[in-house]
Amino acid sequence: MADSSTRADGRSANQIRPLRFQNHIAPYAAGSTLIEWGNTRVICGVSIEETVPRWMKEQKVEGGWLTAEYSMLPYSTLQRKQRDINKGKLDGRSSEIQRLIGRSIRAAVDLNKFGPRTICIDCDVLQADGGTRTAAITGAFVALSLAVNKLISEKKLSASPILAGVAAVSVGIVAGQPLLDLCYTEDVAASVDMNLVMNSAGEFIELQGSGEEATFSDTQLADLLALGKIGIRDLLAAQQQAISQG
Repeated sequence: MADSSTRADGRSANQIRPLRFQNHIAPYAAGSTLIEWGNTRVICGVSIEETVPRWMKEQKVEGGWLTAEYSMLPYSTLQRKQRDINKGKLDGRSSEIQRLIGRSIRAAVDLNKFGPRTICIDCDVLQADGGTRTAAITGAFVALSLAVNKLISEKKLSASPILAGVAAVSVGIVAGQPLLDLCYTEDVAASVDMNLVMNSAGEFIELQGSGEEATFSDTQLADLLALGKIGIRDLLAAQQQAISQG
């Protein structure tokens, strides 16, 4: 493992960046939180529609649906990022990430218990310094949990549809060293980059990993997975603390 001198911010190899949740950041949302993870900041808000998509009605699929949208605000990066609406289409990266968020959070819930509702989770990046997709997933689960608690308190749900906690974290190999939770400078320099999505039962939901003009061994993969599990454990604990604070 790398010592703290390897990392720009002085963290140890198995340490995530400082993490904070600010709940109810969007008062009109059913549940919302601002996740501040190092210098990455993402607002996650949940809206609830008392209907389901047309395809569910046509195919007579019971229960509810959960979907997600992801965007990076123009001022979230050093150079202004053009809005997708001005380009006439959603860029490939944003489309891929919002599908990932949707898949990850759907794995955490029993959609049948939602009833005929659509849960929409919007994740908007205010500031990007690496790990925006992992922050969006981690924050989305907190926002969803707050929304579910509200539905229960309003007696719109009799029981929680949440099956397990879900969090996501990045790992990578930088200068030959496996590191947990890469910031932007580390992400750019990484020879191997991987994102892990896991639940509180210790099960994998999704793994996204690749070598950047490099390869990695079984041993390196095992090291990265071990680091990722440490990070997920810390994230799940932080999520539960944020949810319990309401």
